[in-house]
Amino acid sequence: MPARTGKLVSLRTLVRRRPAWHRSGKKVVFTNGVFDLLHRGHVEYLARAKSTGDILIVGVNSDASARKLKGRGRPINKLADRAAVLMALEAVDYIVSFGAPTPIDLITAISPDVLVKGAEYEKHEIVGAKEIESWGGKVIRLRMLGEMSTSMLLRKIARSSKGR
Repeated sequence: MPARTGKLVSLRTLVRRRPAWHRSGKKVVFTNGVFDLLHRGHVEYLARAKSTGDILIVGVNSDASARKLKGRGRPINKLADRAAVLMALEAVDYIVSFGAPTPIDLITAISPDVLVKGAEYEKHEIVGAKEIESWGGKVIRLRMLGEMSTSMLLRKIARSSKGR
């Protein structure tokens, strides 16, 4: 089944839709990341994030933002490709890209009810945590299952190619 291209939306669209979700009692969940080489850890993380509310919005770093964050050679996949893979996931309702170093502008504009990040971050390190809690929202830290990360996968690929 092809991905729903309508999942990739602008911040303006999300801000317009937010009041209707609020009126209907829908709990909006936000998470963000680069999502460069999507793996089982990502898929399970996003499914668990979705289970904390009704609508899951995923902020995805632009290519330039990902490069600044992750370093030279990253992202491996361009934003359009990363978004297409995320759109295919049932758990993901909306995707919005951002080019800033952090998603704080998205978080303050969307004002989600729940902010989900990986447990590798301490609460005080999570961008937007103070803001979310200031309007009564909740911050949830989820442990990545299987200790999997894109960086780990890239190291494994590099080791494997050297062994040939």
